[in-house]
Amino acid sequence: MKHVIALIFFILVLSAFVSANTPKVHVIKIDGAINPASADYISESIQNAVEANTECLIIQLNTPGGLLKSTRVIVSDLLNAKIPVIVYVSPSGSQSASAGVFVTLAAHIAVMAPGTNIGAAHPVTVGEQMDSIMSEKATNDAAAFIRTISEKRHRNIQWAEDAVRKSYSITETEALQKNVIDTIAASLQELLQVIDGIEVELPSGKHILKTKDASIETFEQSFRQKILDLLSDPNIAYILMMLGMYGLMFELYNPGSIFPGVVGAICLVLAFYSFHTLPINYAGIALIIISIVLFILEIKIISHGLLTIGGIVSLALGSIMLIEPDSSLEFISISWEVILASVVSTAAFFLIAIGLGIKAQQRKPTTGREGLVGELGVAITELSPQGNVRVHGEIWSASSIEGNIENGSRVQVLEVNGLHLTVKPIQ
Repeated sequence: MKHVIALIFFILVLSAFVSANTPKVHVIKIDGAINPASADYISESIQNAVEANTECLIIQLNTPGGLLKSTRVIVSDLLNAKIPVIVYVSPSGSQSASAGVFVTLAAHIAVMAPGTNIGAAHPVTVGEQMDSIMSEKATNDAAAFIRTISEKRHRNIQWAEDAVRKSYSITETEALQKNVIDTIAASLQELLQVIDGIEVELPSGKHILKTKDASIETFEQSFRQKILDLLSDPNIAYILMMLGMYGLMFELYNPGSIFPGVVGAICLVLAFYSFHTLPINYAGIALIIISIVLFILEIKIISHGLLTIGGIVSLALGSIMLIEPDSSLEFISISWEVILASVVSTAAFFLIAIGLGIKAQQRKPTTGREGLVGELGVAITELSPQGNVRVHGEIWSASSIEGNIENGSRVQVLEVNGLHLTVKPIQ
């Protein structure tokens, strides 16, 4: 019995020893725009990988580009990482475009899957176009940034600069031939086999990767990062801002309704948090606020639609200008479909509201003395020409303007003078 216990203990100790000495690899995925959530995700993942003493961190990348500020944060983290970081453009059909080129080139080892592409890193803008001087400054800044990265990682500096200045884009095989990436791998398992034994340079010195039999641990974004990623979408931020303004506006129209005001306040707080992560043009926000003010004034002041037209124009221009257009590497914009839907629905709501208001103003009074004009009644005495009539169940003194009216004849009210009606007989 003692021998069996000793054998089990020996096996457990041996298993723990083998497990402790098996290299570990952490894997994260970036699938979408590069934004503050992506930067935070990568930074936190690098720190976790360092604390877990992993062999390396692999970033599976598929991105059309992203924000300049977030890109610089990620590149800085990669260049100063204490462990090897491998950027793996995958799966097949993925791309590493615009800001993704900077991130890929900043990795210790850059890998692409078959059927992927990289490039097109020329600075772009949305909305207003930059003048030639500003465009040249943005391009030169991006070119210097990517040359620095390429020189640090010993990659093809000329191609990297051409990707910025001439929007060059190439396949994975061309990238390998031009020394833009280090290798091609069809899967994570193949990647670990290929990079095994490669020497990389870290701040602490040179390090030889041992990934042949490494265990893979995949980490997803935290709930906070997922929320931040969602709020970093300019379309979501724009919709939240519009909902917030509508909510507060309806609360002002109907004080005490509470629900619209609460929802509006929450939406506005979330929208302002989103704007904190985006390149916002405050002139755009000002125009949108002005449009809401004009819509409110249209309901309070009779302008026959002029204030509404001004509000629609202000809302459309503000929506287009909302995202700052003069930052290099930016590509994020508000969808035209979202802008059009918001402007049209807002215009339709206020035009309908104004139409109903004008219609109500033009409607003939139905109550009070003015409401009696044109109404029908019955003579309850002979009008010669004066007598009494019954209108709406009420008895009025009346006088006829067309001669005598017999008792029981139908009459129509022409005029109301105090408590006296002027009527005429009708057939």
